[in-house]
Amino acid sequence: MDIIVCVKHVPETAEAELKIAADGKTMESIGLVFDVNEWDDYALEEAVQIKERLGGTVTAITVGSDAADSTLRKCLARGANHSIRITDSKIENSDGYAVAKILHSAIMNLPYDIVFTGAQAGDDGYSIVGPALAELLDVPHATMVKKIQIDGSSVKVNRELEGGLEEVLEVKLPALLTIQTGINEPRYVSIMGIRKAMKKEIKILALSDINLDEEEVGESGSWIKVEKMYLPPVEKQAELLKGSPEEVSAKIAEILKAQGLI
Repeated sequence: MDIIVCVKHVPETAEAELKIAADGKTMESIGLVFDVNEWDDYALEEAVQIKERLGGTVTAITVGSDAADSTLRKCLARGANHSIRITDSKIENSDGYAVAKILHSAIMNLPYDIVFTGAQAGDDGYSIVGPALAELLDVPHATMVKKIQIDGSSVKVNRELEGGLEEVLEVKLPALLTIQTGINEPRYVSIMGIRKAMKKEIKILALSDINLDEEEVGESGSWIKVEKMYLPPVEKQAELLKGSPEEVSAKIAEILKAQGLI
């Protein structure tokens, strides 16, 4: 079972103070800590578990600068056999569709039974790359996958729906699946695993190596272009009411009356 996992090198923003860069279209990266995209982490773990049960290989692939090598090293340390990074200055400002085209050009000539992507990326949240890549590869796909059962030439998946519901589908292989968090428990990366990963090769590809022109990537090859990023203005502020329960209740009643709500 040969599996390709598309991963992304993203900033951890949960507790970071984000600042807009001078160009007004991107976020300032100085001071941010980068790691494997959370959804991709679960996708990688699922791929490694399948490889451990059924045999085969796992290849981690990403699009980005040399800084993304740290993400690929973690993938190798967690059980990936091979890693590929596609890089070129012309790739900058590519949207999800352009990234899907880049990944397609690199993956189309590789052997695979399943392609995994995360359900979304933590930095932009587009959720475009997986479905777009499946269309370009001309393979069936399923999104928001929470459970996988492989049965010969097909795979049965449970998809997460709204309201706590799940949908069960049977998809023929080869196929692409976008993985939701919670499908497994990503493993701890050992020191020995990290040391071994540092000795493994990361294959570097440029646009010319995957037969893509610069007009097909970046802003010129994208469907979505960022015109301006800005922080939403603060229009109202919360008022903290202090005092005893009786005093706070009286103040709330006065506010409601003043607003004409009671």
